[in-house]
Amino acid sequence: MSTNNRRFSLALESLAELKADESAPPPSVEPMPVAPTLSEVLAGLGPLPRDALLLGVASDGLPVLLNLRDPLPGPVLVLGEAGAGKTTFLQTMAQSVIQSQDSNNVQYGVITNLPDEWESATETAHRVGLFSPDQTGAQDLILSLASWAHANRNARQSVLLLIDDLESVANMDVDTLQNFRWLLLRGPARRVWPVVTLNAERYTQVIAWLQNFRTRIFGHITDESMAGALGADKASALDQLEARIQFTLREDGNWLRFWLPSF
Repeated sequence: MSTNNRRFSLALESLAELKADESAPPPSVEPMPVAPTLSEVLAGLGPLPRDALLLGVASDGLPVLLNLRDPLPGPVLVLGEAGAGKTTFLQTMAQSVIQSQDSNNVQYGVITNLPDEWESATETAHRVGLFSPDQTGAQDLILSLASWAHANRNARQSVLLLIDDLESVANMDVDTLQNFRWLLLRGPARRVWPVVTLNAERYTQVIAWLQNFRTRIFGHITDESMAGALGADKASALDQLEARIQFTLREDGNWLRFWLPSF
């Protein structure tokens, strides 16, 4: 990939070349012929800036990046029906951290109902914890990140709080929920990035929480009315996304589709 393409956005968006004209036709739904591995994608890009995190690859091969220094996108909600690939999305983010960032710069913690799905991952200094929601460690992780973020005004390190299932966290104790709400409100400005999944079919169970997520990344959703209730529109064509490997986000009024590299 040409070094001329290594111009990084100021927020959650693709490179400048990915910005589409308002009159552009809907994105192509043709499947990617060969899904590159994460290692191949990173090798093609060359060293990423310390504040850039790879989320995926657009259909034209250019990267979609999250700038961890810019809090504007706010906390990220990853939505999709069962089997859409929400857990894989979080795991890809974690692998992106491991393969592209020094642990002194970026770390991550995980709260998931199925920790066994993460246990196969290689132990790494990048991971600060792996807990199920019913473990005391999950509450302690949220508390410790909120305390760190309160005191963190100039530190260069960033931490991703990867939560697989918003509904499970929404049932935690009052003190934990207070800290979690604060992280949703202030975390990205203090270098703590909540990235949370939600089963679209159960969104009514946590509807009061949805307003906290400015940035929403969508996976496959078949029900058009459900997609609309969650912030998508007809142009998003969520029912045409490839389950488990393809996602989309709204950028400047358009929909940017991207693929998860394999790992």
